[in-house]
Amino acid sequence: MDLAVCPSCGAKNRLRTPPKGQLPVCGKCGATLPWLLSATDSSFAAELEAPVPVLVDFWAPWCGPCRMVAPVVEELAREQAGKLKVVKLNVDENPQTAGRYRVQSIPMLTLFRDGQALTTVVGALPKGALLQRLAPYLG
Repeated sequence: MDLAVCPSCGAKNRLRTPPKGQLPVCGKCGATLPWLLSATDSSFAAELEAPVPVLVDFWAPWCGPCRMVAPVVEELAREQAGKLKVVKLNVDENPQTAGRYRVQSIPMLTLFRDGQALTTVVGALPKGALLQRLAPYLG
């Protein structure tokens, strides 16, 4: 189960899929939570359904650049709470989804809205460069 720490009060919250059109909120103070979770082949399609853009991090544990970009992606989830959902997908454990999205090089970050891919970044970019690529889609 994925956990989120509330940026407002510090409470730990279990991340569950909120009702359609809603964002996850802290059970203690009601603040919007960073939305960062893991997906599988069976849960991936449902995870793309969100009222905000969804950034998918296609990665693998053996990938050095993936380990470099992971803290940046997690930081974006915290900083963009309420504006962005981040989904991590291990390509080794979920080959169906990786094949469907033609993941040939990792890390690969794809931003989705309403289930449609908007932009893709391949490789480990610094945080500023990644934000610059995503900014037009984050409103």
